[in-house]
Amino acid sequence: MSNNVKDMHICIAGSGMGGLACALSLARQGFTKISVYEYASSLGFVGAGIQLAPNMARILDRLNVWSPIQAEAVDLKDTSIRQGSSDAELANVKLDYVKQTYGYPHMVGHRSSLAGEMYKGCKEEEASIKFYFSHAVQKVDAWTPKVSFQVKPRDAEAFDVECDILLAADGVKSNIRDQMLELLNIDAKVVDSGQAAYRIMLKREDMEHDPELLELIDCERATRWIGERRHIIAYPVSNNTIYNLSTAQPDANFAAAPSATYTTKGSKKEMLEVYSDFCPKVQKMLNMVPEGEVCEWKLRVHAPLPTWVHGNMALVGDACHPTLPHLAQGAAQAIEDGAVLGVVLSKLPDTSAESINKALKVYQELRKARAEGLVALAAANGREMHLGDGAAKEARDAAFKAIREGREGAKVPDRWADADVQKMIYGYDCWSDAEVQFDALFAAA
Repeated sequence: MSNNVKDMHICIAGSGMGGLACALSLARQGFTKISVYEYASSLGFVGAGIQLAPNMARILDRLNVWSPIQAEAVDLKDTSIRQGSSDAELANVKLDYVKQTYGYPHMVGHRSSLAGEMYKGCKEEEASIKFYFSHAVQKVDAWTPKVSFQVKPRDAEAFDVECDILLAADGVKSNIRDQMLELLNIDAKVVDSGQAAYRIMLKREDMEHDPELLELIDCERATRWIGERRHIIAYPVSNNTIYNLSTAQPDANFAAAPSATYTTKGSKKEMLEVYSDFCPKVQKMLNMVPEGEVCEWKLRVHAPLPTWVHGNMALVGDACHPTLPHLAQGAAQAIEDGAVLGVVLSKLPDTSAESINKALKVYQELRKARAEGLVALAAANGREMHLGDGAAKEARDAAFKAIREGREGAKVPDRWADADVQKMIYGYDCWSDAEVQFDALFAAA
């Protein structure tokens, strides 16, 4: 391999999970000139829980940032799927076997802890990685043989940047993706799913005086309450000091005026109305949310793209495969993207534009079908959990009953908890797969 491959200038637009994973993976592979441009003034991850599945943990461990994340995460022992209105348990699925089978447990943690430790890992590589906060990547002027683009600092004039490779990890509203699609005359749009989510974090001291709620925060359990077109999934994080609730429900404001922003101030009154027929246990927790602290996320997806790569640029994470949260794999798939890019770019034979484009196509070949398959599966799982009265719901609940009764061959309708789905997601090692397949895929690209 040519000695100068690791000295290429690689730019990353965005410092979300995908951008951080790209930067850290490339630096750990020995790349020495990595620039990260982020339009926000800081990492700015809103407080919320996140599921740390084994396929994610495996990568974080190889990147040497897993230990501190694991230290304050909660190891889930089981998941309880319950009827929202009655709190009756539809099924309980043990998760103890996950670590024995896949080498890592299924844990849950704090989103800011995950991002913070990845950022710390990047700062350990500060000779190689430079962060530019309050810098927005704007117009791409050239895509190959060098990429050139404009960067606009918040309080200064725009300037031009030239690099060997641009990785667009700039989210579901990706400006770089939109420029690529326009250039290639591809019609693919961000799709507002019509769903919204509340993300709630309750403190232990607010729950510990109620035995019913104390049991929830002390359990190493994910609980999913399901109802028509709505569900809530909840679990303890931060060494059982915080109880995290994430919801999914129809976006009440969708028809009137789809919001251009991800996050809006939600109404506590509206939230309570949406879940007014859920059980008293849920009502107690929702009522604990302070007025004015209800955060609502608009859930967006994107039509599948015919390509993630153009010239010396590749899309990463939500820029190319935003996913609904019903499989808890959005961040994990962005982190898998970063890991694979680190591997394939480290194996480049030279720094020619042709070789770079071929390597980025290898990344696409390794990632596209898997990520898009999980996007579709997450959407299907949401539909399954949100069924209203009718034959489909009766069939789903009969399947839950088969699980409760321990019938052989019974499959969990909640795909997140299904052993076969877990095998497909958790059992896959994207890093090793990239190592093994690179030569053949590169030759064929």
